[in-house]
Amino acid sequence: MTKMLAELPGIERIRQRFVEMLDERQTLIATHGLAAWDGTTVDEIKSNLASAQAILHQIAGSAGSLGFEELGRLARKCETQIVEHLAGPRANHADCPIEIISELDGFVAHCRQEIDAHA
Repeated sequence: MTKMLAELPGIERIRQRFVEMLDERQTLIATHGLAAWDGTTVDEIKSNLASAQAILHQIAGSAGSLGFEELGRLARKCETQIVEHLAGPRANHADCPIEIISELDGFVAHCRQEIDAHA
């Protein structure tokens, strides 16, 4: 797929824009993750997790089609984990699972690698 992408006119400009947006988005994901972790109310935690999930959904939806398959897979994994938590029995507790924060941290680190690789 990467070879086919390289042959599409203008694809490199689209990929570069994706990486630029990724820089902004990974910061927002980290900010929402930390706010969920530090949150003291159910609404605060759920709102921040939902915001991170929405950004992850955007990344997952476009990453693979632009040749960032691993990034897309990791985004989808984090997104799914948040969705399952928000629909699960612990969603109405004022705590944020460490597993979600750990996955988000790993995702943000992978984003940083991609951003650095395309700088």
